[in-house]
This record gives sequence, C-alpha cells and structure tokens, in this order.
Amino acid sequence: MYLLDIEPLDLGPDVQSVGLDLVEADENREPVRGNDASRIWSRVLPAAAGTEVQVLDFFSHLDRVRDFCDRHAIAYREANQRSIVVPSPEADVLESLIDRFQNERFGARAGGVLPGADSQVEGELARRGIDAYHAAFPNYYFCAVCGFEDGSLVLLSNKLWASEVIRRVRPALKGLDVEVRLPS
Repeated sequence: MYLLDIEPLDLGPDVQSVGLDLVEADENREPVRGNDASRIWSRVLPAAAGTEVQVLDFFSHLDRVRDFCDRHAIAYREANQRSIVVPSPEADVLESLIDRFQNERFGARAGGVLPGADSQVEGELARRGIDAYHAAFPNYYFCAVCGFEDGSLVLLSNKLWASEVIRRVRPALKGLDVEVRLPS
C-alpha cells in the first residue's frame, strides 16, 4: 500500500503550486521508487493534465536521453544544445521514460503553446534548469518539477488546486493500491 499526499505548497507569493508526495504507507514513509513508482507517476501526470497536451523537458544527461529515445524509437525534439523535449508521450512510453530517468530531475509542461515550441522557456531550461519554470508557469496549464527519486512532483499552476488534482488523480490510480489524500 502506498500513499499519495497532495497538498498546496507555499513557494512564495508569486507562485501557486501543488505538491505530490508518493511514499510507503508505513511508519518510515520512504519515497516509492522503481517499477511501481513509474507505473503510478505515468498515470498521475496525464491525469493532472486532463485534455491538455503535455511534454517532458530534459536538460541534463542528454546523451543518455538521446540514446534511450533512439533505441526505443521515441520521438523527441532537440530544443537546443542543452534541452530535449519529448512531445505527448503515450502511456507506455511515458512509463518507460519515467522508469529510466526517475533518478534524474526533469520537467513537464501542459497546455499553453504546446504542442509548438517555446524557445524562451526551452532556452532558459538549458541555461537555468528547472528554475526556468518560475517565470514560465503562468503561460501553461502547469509546469511540473519531477523529482521522482525523492517521491515528489511539484505542479506550478494558476489553474490547478490540490482538490482538483485529487479529483483527477484518484480515478487514474484505481486498482494500484494507492491511497490519494490531502494530508491532515
């Protein structure tokens, strides 16, 4: 049994965010990793996005990302020399990407100008990493910081609240032995 705690985060007055933490349902509350985590997170991201188009943003270890995508025939776009975008990954592709790169920090975006390119945010991702989302998130349905090694996903959004994320994610995780909750 796992717990997915979803709650509002206070990251400052100019950022609205929702934190999701996936942990073991025991006294230690260790982050969930491995295949189960990949299966869960690959359902959470699309559920949060709803009908919005989404992409994954990689800005480190790009040789490994290119190699993995090439070997598995996964479409990607090199936004610049330090940024790779994987557009609209299908469920099985998303799960395999999360499984392979869950030990790396990467990002996701939904809505906004997608599926088109956003050279400004993609350039900033190459330059500043995940911090680029701070200025960009109002232009999207959400920008997400994927820290799956720590069992964490942070959604930066002016359109999503914790209660809405819970409402969307619960049905997507049905049958996976995950309790979705707003912690007390």
